[in-house]
Amino acid sequence: MIEIGIPFSDPMADGPVIQSSSNKALKNGMSLKLLFEQLKDIRKEVDIPLLLMGYLNPVLQYGVERFCRDCEATGIDGIILPDLPLEEYLGESGSLLSDVNNHNNHNNHNNHNNHNNHNLHTLFTHHNLHNIFLISPQTSPDRMAKIDSISKGFIYMVSSSSTTGVKGSFTQEQISYFDRIRAMKLKNHTLIGFGISNKESFAAACKYASGAIIGSAFVKMLSESKDLEKDIGKFTEGIIGGIM
Repeated sequence: MIEIGIPFSDPMADGPVIQSSSNKALKNGMSLKLLFEQLKDIRKEVDIPLLLMGYLNPVLQYGVERFCRDCEATGIDGIILPDLPLEEYLGESGSLLSDVNNHNNHNNHNNHNNHNNHNLHTLFTHHNLHNIFLISPQTSPDRMAKIDSISKGFIYMVSSSSTTGVKGSFTQEQISYFDRIRAMKLKNHTLIGFGISNKESFAAACKYASGAIIGSAFVKMLSESKDLEKDIGKFTEGIIGGIM
């Protein structure tokens, strides 16, 4: 599974490495429109699941319906938007849906949103997109159960209440949190992210979940690489070699 970042100027869930990469990408002219252009032929060579991770503001600016259509056309399987609340996604608050419709009508005079999507959940489902929700040690059991009931794909377990980036080994408090989630026997797979940076932390996370997500350490390697093809292979083997 590959997670492709959508650069944003204020990535509140990300640490300095991904903040820096986002700033660099934006200065180089990266946008959602350009990202979709770059990805348009990716399914000719890549057949593993692809996710886009970013923030709600660029999606609203692009137009939510247009974004979903382009994701589907490109072959994107899922979306991670850390600042998209569950209630907004389900349309329970009602406020975001009106903004979505306004953006769609403003950005798309032909109004392709003619299948009467009542909320983002319906819209994402219509375009075969899984919305991946994040949970943290502070997420209540009731909220976790609700997220689990509407999710497909997997649930993103944030390892701690912090931003992305390299951390040390897991604390006992984190392990207790992992055990608590595992005991809930959620129907969806869980993947642990934030602070997973090497073979040791990856292996430790996989003991408590279906897998783990590595972001900042990989982005840091890319920024320092002189030979991407060689270094990506070396990095991946260094993480999963002997484990998977």
